[in-house]
Amino acid sequence: MSGIFYVTGTPIGNLDDITIRQLDTLKNVDFICAEDTRVTVKILNHYGIKKQLVSFHEHSTPTDAQHIIDRLLNGESCSIVTDAGMPCISDPGEVLVKLCAENGIEVKVVPGASAVVSAVAVSGLDTRRFMFEGFLPVNRKERSERLELLKDETGLIVFYEAPHKLRNTLSGLAEFFGKDRKISLCRELTKIHEEVIRTTLGEASDYYSINEPRGEFVLVMEGKTKSDEKITLQSAVEQVRKLIEMGEKPTEACKAIAKETGFRKGELYSVFCND
Repeated sequence: MSGIFYVTGTPIGNLDDITIRQLDTLKNVDFICAEDTRVTVKILNHYGIKKQLVSFHEHSTPTDAQHIIDRLLNGESCSIVTDAGMPCISDPGEVLVKLCAENGIEVKVVPGASAVVSAVAVSGLDTRRFMFEGFLPVNRKERSERLELLKDETGLIVFYEAPHKLRNTLSGLAEFFGKDRKISLCRELTKIHEEVIRTTLGEASDYYSINEPRGEFVLVMEGKTKSDEKITLQSAVEQVRKLIEMGEKPTEACKAIAKETGFRKGELYSVFCND
């Protein structure tokens, strides 16, 4: 009978943010897979846990993964942890979860702190819908393609970013989405220097052009709003038509919509009459 693979959350900064179940799981498994064993051993030492650590990270090979799967198939149990937060989310551990599923190995989740959810919760923005993008591609072409896919997203968009890349990311987002787009920059969550800056892309870009970014960031950006939508001539004429259907005179309807959209009254009237 195969063992169990536990996807185990760990604190995202403050070591007190750990659960009794997480500690019990880490104590009772046969071994622990860690993204960086040097980071994980600090948590284990803090709580007096002695357990074999097996390194598994983005540079691990298929052979490394298979060794872990073989141990599970032979009946050993394992916890996988990341450096901070929930593993297997924008994290190499997802490879092991897929392999467990393919090999019929039971996977259980031991939930814990999440930088994504924590940042969304304190963003001060509309949290009803959000999507997690992780780190944007470094390659300029790939990054542009990714942002293009996000241009019509109306929910919050959440990114991770390292301090040395923050300036370029903010300037790029401001250029693509506009300087007035709202954003919350959540820095060093749960740590001593925790900070949340609620501002716009333009102001954030300006601020960090003269202030040195420090610590790890979670960026929570507002999605597309109605004010972002560009009014076309045809959509303006449709608004004219709706006013007329409600009883407004054509000239008055054109005048009203011209004032709202910036199109000329005569232009709207001409297109309306020729439709």
